[in-house]
Amino acid sequence: MRVLVTGGLGFIGSHLVRRLLAEPDLEVVNLDALTYAGNLANLADCASDAHYRWERVSVADRAAVRTVFARYQPFDAVMHLAAESHVDRSIQSGLPFVETNVMGTAVLLEAAREYRAGRFVQVSTDEVYGSLGSSGRFSESSPLNPNSPYSASKAGGDLLALAAYRTYGQDVVVTRCSNNYGPYQFPEKLIPLWVTNGMEDKPWPLYGDGAQVRDWIHVADHVEGLWRVLQHGRSGEIYNLGARNERSNREVAATLLAMMGLLPSTLVPVADRPGHDRRYAIDPSKAESELGWRPQHNWEPALAETVAWYRTHEEWWRAIKSGAYREYYREQYRTLATVRAEPQENP
Repeated sequence: MRVLVTGGLGFIGSHLVRRLLAEPDLEVVNLDALTYAGNLANLADCASDAHYRWERVSVADRAAVRTVFARYQPFDAVMHLAAESHVDRSIQSGLPFVETNVMGTAVLLEAAREYRAGRFVQVSTDEVYGSLGSSGRFSESSPLNPNSPYSASKAGGDLLALAAYRTYGQDVVVTRCSNNYGPYQFPEKLIPLWVTNGMEDKPWPLYGDGAQVRDWIHVADHVEGLWRVLQHGRSGEIYNLGARNERSNREVAATLLAMMGLLPSTLVPVADRPGHDRRYAIDPSKAESELGWRPQHNWEPALAETVAWYRTHEEWWRAIKSGAYREYYREQYRTLATVRAEPQENP
């Protein structure tokens, strides 16, 4: 089995690549443009695996994407995770989000049809549903109501994927997941930002009143859900993947402060961001009943393990926060480009 994963050098993508490589006789081609959130160090342990290939290609580059599909055809599946996903950046400029999350999805869907790839898994977010009140959960039939350029662009990609199923009969499945946490998360995100700031004796910024609620799921549980969707999901369907683990940002902060032995004064309120959704919560019953999937990680023990991982991987996150990782991957890419300039047989 050969699977194309997009965005495999990012946080969730790198965990998915490892999960797929754990399967016997499964090959992974990782299509990743290596933008600011991608990191070669995330998959350094897989670089020499004979079942793994990386192609530095943007999903929005139609010619380059078609070249990859032609080179490795046939793909038994495409798992599309590549996305501009940092909400604050989308507020500064939404254009890169439209290019990657909308145009990139359209390019991939077209190439998958042209080269007769198998199942197309569109990996999305609960943010496309918008903001909930104090009760209830989003289901797969909840209307889309995105409130940021990021979530609007993801909703656009989802609609294109579902339209490809309805128009062309393409084997498409859409997943929407809640907030992830775990190792290798880019330290611009809430939990790794706070943990690493705590290790640097820096304050923890807290948007607004900190009462925003998110459903937190461990990244390993998410990628296991993606594997189940790939194997057993029904074509044309949407599956919500959540952990029923709702926490306000203040609750997350309090738990982390206690784990790290830090004072409450570490938390510093800052102005809320525009369009900040108040609460997300999704109902994962459909995935649980149809796919036999359930999250296995309990919140506090898994969060403590996550904190411990960042403590023992300072070199990884310090390189990112300092910007040094960019020079690392530039040098690594130069080496890989030299190797690929030599004639090679297709895998």
